[in-house]
Amino acid sequence: PGFRHVPFNDIAAMREAVTANTCAILLEPIQGEGGVRVASETYLKEVRDLCDAHKILLILDEVQTGMGRTGKLFAYEHFGIAPDILATAKGLGGGVPIGAMLATDKVAVGFQPGSHASTFGGNPLVCAAGVATLEVLLEAGFILDQCNRMSGYFIERLEYLRDQFPALIREIRGKGLMLGMELATDGDPIVRACLDKGFLINCTAGKVLRFIPPLIVQRKDIDQLIEALRGIFSRLP
Repeated sequence: PGFRHVPFNDIAAMREAVTANTCAILLEPIQGEGGVRVASETYLKEVRDLCDAHKILLILDEVQTGMGRTGKLFAYEHFGIAPDILATAKGLGGGVPIGAMLATDKVAVGFQPGSHASTFGGNPLVCAAGVATLEVLLEAGFILDQCNRMSGYFIERLEYLRDQFPALIREIRGKGLMLGMELATDGDPIVRACLDKGFLINCTAGKVLRFIPPLIVQRKDIDQLIEALRGIFSRLP
């Protein structure tokens, strides 16, 4: 038992990794810590087909991508597939610690009542927060209109920076309000400089600045970040 890691978006490597002993494939539709790398639509569809052909489970980790982060309730909806098991957390609680696992009816029968529990699982207060968060996210137009509108504007402003600093910025990528800016240099000093200016971002995979603002972010918030980044980039050696 254990995991075998394969390169992201490489369906040939995935096919080679699957054996008669494989029980499931686990992946993120958009890698977070891996550098905000988006799975290609053909890749996820081929992985789904591979799972179906070998009668194994497709498990998606949507802890970072779920709960409206990418402009849909869950990121897998962008790709025309559905997982057998899905993990979500973080955004589901609206600020309080929570985690949840979703499964299809076919898979869920494998769990016997009482066999999958924890001492602090199912806290009533946290679950109430999760229900309230879902009610807001599922209000008509909230995700599609707000998140996608702000995503388009955010990408436009990040691309403005790329045009201003072409030797520094290699690529802008992501979906919704989970965006990454790949740099030609180490991103940690930029993260620290942003913190000094009141902006909390982080760096993944060494050179990718990750932006995951609140889903209620407004244009003025984005503009302030862009101006801060422009100033920081201008002072780099």
